[in-house]
Formats: sequence, C-alpha cells, structure tokens
Amino acid sequence: MSQRDGFASGFFAGAIVGSVVGGVVGALITQKRHDIELIEQESAELTNGTTEAKKTNILKRRTMKAAENESMEIETARRSLEDKIAQLNATIDEVRNQLLNVSTNSTQSISDRANRSDELR
Repeated sequence: MSQRDGFASGFFAGAIVGSVVGGVVGALITQKRHDIELIEQESAELTNGTTEAKKTNILKRRTMKAAENESMEIETARRSLEDKIAQLNATIDEVRNQLLNVSTNSTQSISDRANRSDELR
C-alpha cells in the first residue's frame, strides 16, 4: 500500500518537474531560432538591395515620428485640461466666497430686523 502512495506522489512530482523543465527548454530553443531568423532576415535585406532596407528604415522613422507627434498631442491635451481644471477651481472658490458673503449679510440683516422689531414694541 505504501509503495502505491509513493508512486502516485512521485509520478505527479515528476510530471510537474518535467513540465517546468520542458517549458524552459522549449522557450530557450524558440528564442534561439527567433534570433537566427532575425539575423538571416537582416542579412537578406542587406544583400537583396539597399533600396528595400532604405524603405523599411523610412517606414520605421515615420512610425516613430507619428508616435512622437501623438505623445505631444496627448501632452498638450493634458496641459489644457489642467488649465481648465484650475480655472474651474478658481471659479468655485469665487462662488463660495460670494455665497459666504450673502449668507453673512443675510444673517446680519435678520438680526438687524429682529432688533428693530424689538425696538418698535
């Protein structure tokens, strides 16, 4: 009975360890193949003709410039929004101050009216 229990746990441990090792080995092999393919592709571009290589370089540059322009547009929009938020906060503060003044004045006028009505009696 104990041999069967040991077999099952050993079997599962071996399966897990084997999967991890197999995954790592597979990833390493795939990475090496990918690197070799990139090197072959680059050398083929250089040997096939410089015009194709120039075209790909031009396309890469255009893509990079477009990404830079997009990031600049995003930055401009962010700054614009920050300015608008600051304006809104200033307006809110002004309205709050006006409401406090109105509230204070109305409280004073109510107390003044109460004092006048007491004086009239």
